Amino acid sequence: MDKPKGKLIAIGGNEDKGTYPNPRSKKKYYLDFFELGILRRFLKEIPAQNPVIEVITTASLIPEEVGVRYESALSILGCENIGIMHIRHEEDALNPEYIERIRKADGVMFSGGDQSRITRMFLNTEILAILKDRYWNEEFVLAGTSAGAMAMSEIMIKGGSATESLLRGAVKISHGLGFISGVIIDTHFVIRGRFGRLMEAVVTHPKTIGIGLGEDTGVLITEGHKIETIGSNLVVIVDGHNVGYTNVHNVEKGRPVAIENMVMHVLAKGNVYNILTREFNKDHTAVAKSELHEQEK
Repeated sequence: MDKPKGKLIAIGGNEDKGTYPNPRSKKKYYLDFFELGILRRFLKEIPAQNPVIEVITTASLIPEEVGVRYESALSILGCENIGIMHIRHEEDALNPEYIERIRKADGVMFSGGDQSRITRMFLNTEILAILKDRYWNEEFVLAGTSAGAMAMSEIMIKGGSATESLLRGAVKISHGLGFISGVIIDTHFVIRGRFGRLMEAVVTHPKTIGIGLGEDTGVLITEGHKIETIGSNLVVIVDGHNVGYTNVHNVEKGRPVAIENMVMHVLAKGNVYNILTREFNKDHTAVAKSELHEQEK
């Protein structure tokens, strides 16, 4: 099976960008950014010595402010070549300058906001084709936070209230950018109580894996299927492969959804999950032992 040479980093939102909080702050997910920060890991995964980074603010309604925050954070981490793309209209995505910059970038980050804006601007564009080609054929790193993470998958959650989830039709689904298939990504997962929302999305699309990303937490996806948890919070895996009975396709809209045998895993920093084998491992050492054992069979 073909494997992408590039890497994806999907972030749950509110990632610590390098600004230390007020010492009296009770937000425990704020850790020492320089040691544990996701953006540091993003830069570390890029093989280039002086990487060129492009931040795409399309999803945000405050793109200038978001761009400044990322520029400041990446600068703190020693990155000198930072470009910000405020692509607000569909014609902006056709701009030859932006296309050329995407060709030359070593890493690209999609900001948070509204994931539907990302898909509306980039589906069927040359920029998306270039990003996919580079992800599959080069050591290229593509990251996205919040909406930018949700848009990475083929099946994308477009919206839906967490409080009304598991009532049929509460979750709205659309087409994502398609960098990875067989998964559905949700963000701000723990703090906004989106367990039911992701479960409904998964059971509606049989044989998929749901990835629920906590805040200041993300996953590094290598070879298209190995998920490592990075950051300071939790990642929840929702596995719909073994679901037995469900009434999701028969019950009336707005009525409760029944699900038999939905499997869930909770991953902390350093834990690894294999999308293909659907195996949980405590770290990469355990993954290597598992792979060696399989080879020896």
